[in-house]
Parts: sequence; structure tokens; C-alpha cells
Amino acid sequence: MKLKVTQIRSTINRIEDHKRVVESLGLGKIGKSRIHNDTPSIRGMIKKVGYLLKVEELQGE
Repeated sequence: MKLKVTQIRSTINRIEDHKRVVESLGLGKIGKSRIHNDTPSIRGMIKKVGYLLKVEELQGE
């Protein structure tokens, strides 16, 4: 299964560690999306900064 991760909020005035997690997910601007494999490490990053993201599960890809 794959996950489509989209940034919906800014990282301005956020904890520095959260900014680095968003950057490591390949995001950085509002509205930018990336597709990742559903792994425990990606799920952990999404859980940490979930308030900045929208996550969709993609079937059959």
C-alpha cells in the first residue's frame, strides 16, 4: 500500500524537529504532495507532524 502525504499547514513558528520531519518527508510548501510506501518509519513521521498534513491511502499502486 502507498500513502499520499500532502502538507496543509505552514511550518513557520513550529518546533525545529517538526520542520526537519516535514522536510524529510519531501515536503516544504503548502499544497505539495508526495507518495510514500506504507512503512513503520513513515507512519511514525506522519504521527509526529500529523497536524500539518493530510494523508490518503492509495489502493492498487
